[in-house]
Amino acid sequence: MKPQKIHQPIAIIKASVLMIAIVLLSLFMVSFTVHKKIADDFLKQLGISKADANDKITNSLLGGYLDAYGVKNIRSTALGNRTTLTNNLLAYTKQYTNSSDFIKEYNALREQKKPVMYVVETPEEMQQGIITNTKKSMADVEQSLKKADASMKPVFEKVLESIRKQLQQAEDPNNKAIAGYRKGYPSLVKNRDDTYAKAIADWETKYPAQHQQFIKQRLLRFMEETKDINFEAELYEKKGIRYFTDKNYESKSMYWKMAFRAGKEVVEPARTFVREWIQSIQ
Repeated sequence: MKPQKIHQPIAIIKASVLMIAIVLLSLFMVSFTVHKKIADDFLKQLGISKADANDKITNSLLGGYLDAYGVKNIRSTALGNRTTLTNNLLAYTKQYTNSSDFIKEYNALREQKKPVMYVVETPEEMQQGIITNTKKSMADVEQSLKKADASMKPVFEKVLESIRKQLQQAEDPNNKAIAGYRKGYPSLVKNRDDTYAKAIADWETKYPAQHQQFIKQRLLRFMEETKDINFEAELYEKKGIRYFTDKNYESKSMYWKMAFRAGKEVVEPARTFVREWIQSIQ
């Protein structure tokens, strides 16, 4: 397997911005109060407005990706107290994602993702559809026949005769194709209903009615992705790129590597915060 690159400076910076990338990959919610001045201070550190921060939290959580675009002071922030920044941002995120604005966005996404039951035509609807389409084709050919020159009229007359026969077959109450469809129709409806029921069950699991349960799934994933990280893992540099000395780490998920890059001072307090958060969600 080709070694995966460890771009240390950029990776650490990004992972520190809106929590670490893994946390914001699928982020948070519940209720917590952050003093306005504290929120203003750390947002100022990041170089973004409160509105932009809220948008980035929403995009990162609901969209499943880290939205750090436009954060101006990433580099200087990464050099500061990242543990404090992590706790402040998590507390702020917790507060915002319990807001009516965030809940509205979540509910909109949930509704958008809701499976749609497809329509199974009844035998009568199917037959009528065939008749309607055949009549339209006949009308089109009749119009072409009126405009055709002498050399083309026989061609259109032959086509028209063929369509008339098709229409007779479509209107026949004993049409074998329609009879076959009618016989299989109950099975089609049952399969449709079973498929829809499963899709709805999967949807309700992935997008629970209670948005806190949606957040809990993300928090549990974060805990899983950030467990057993060896922050002392050695790296070696080759042509300006860092690689893991232990080849076993090269097969780790990208989220594990993001956490590694973020560093112990970010991941451990985040795990403590998230663990307590999970316990608070019923």
